[in-house]
Amino acid sequence: MTKFALIFPGQGSQVVGMGRELADARPVTAEAFRQADAAIGYNLSQIMWEGPQETLNLTYNAQPAILTASIALYRAFLQENPDFEFVCTAGHSLGEYTALVAADALSFEDAVRLVNARGRFMNEAVPAGQGAMSAVIGMDRALLADICERVSAEYGPVELANVNCPGQIVISGKAEAVTRAGEVISAEGGRDKPLVVSGPFHSSLMKPAADRLAEEMKTVEFRDAKVPVIANATAGPVQGADEIREALVRQVYAPVLWEDSVRVMIEQYGVEAFLEIGSSSVLAGLNKKVNKAVPTHFFKDLDTFAKVQTAIKGESTNA
Repeated sequence: MTKFALIFPGQGSQVVGMGRELADARPVTAEAFRQADAAIGYNLSQIMWEGPQETLNLTYNAQPAILTASIALYRAFLQENPDFEFVCTAGHSLGEYTALVAADALSFEDAVRLVNARGRFMNEAVPAGQGAMSAVIGMDRALLADICERVSAEYGPVELANVNCPGQIVISGKAEAVTRAGEVISAEGGRDKPLVVSGPFHSSLMKPAADRLAEEMKTVEFRDAKVPVIANATAGPVQGADEIREALVRQVYAPVLWEDSVRVMIEQYGVEAFLEIGSSSVLAGLNKKVNKAVPTHFFKDLDTFAKVQTAIKGESTNA
């Protein structure tokens, strides 16, 4: 049998209408949206399906929306593939919560409530306009880390936030520091592109949000995961309830080590194929740049459902 890793995308993949087509076609999918609405206490599914996009993009809506769409799709996939097994799982930032639901470490309803709170805490941690993020293309990680360290000493914190794949890293921190880092990056031969975000996510400026999330987590039951979950903050496995909780708190202000996580899943767990489930296929693109020899199949709508079914069966046959 092919060794699969199950992976889930994070914030930024939200789009009005996501999940509706499959919810109309499959009751098991529609039930996930009803559960999310009940858990969160307002009509999240209406925002997801009717918008406007600006409302969906609000961090405290986008995070539970992406989680809900991913779990709805995952349930539809399991209905057709009840014997599907995966050796480990992971998610990009917010997607780590989805991975924990799939690994049975956290209930779906609790996850929806937690990420809604996480979104609010992150949104409120830094006043609007005081933080920023920027995507850096074509720069060595060590050099970029050095630039951030030098700029931080003079302008305030700017740090690596998302180490996505070779040549694609996001930096985050104080707005002035991110701007100055961009100037140095350009002088050093790299390129940076400011991101439209509401805060300096995955930077030390998010520590207040992490502290509030830690308190919120005391009201939620965590269980030991049925398979290892590769944590964003360390690119290492977590499986016990206590270490899962600690990893989620740290994740708020630590960089997302996605490139490292992909390598760990391949090299330590022998993963031979990835399955990405969610409203985008962004991780498939990142994974290909990390290791193009290991395929990433993705399922995000009815059009891709048949394709992933064929791919999954093909992997099993070839194993």
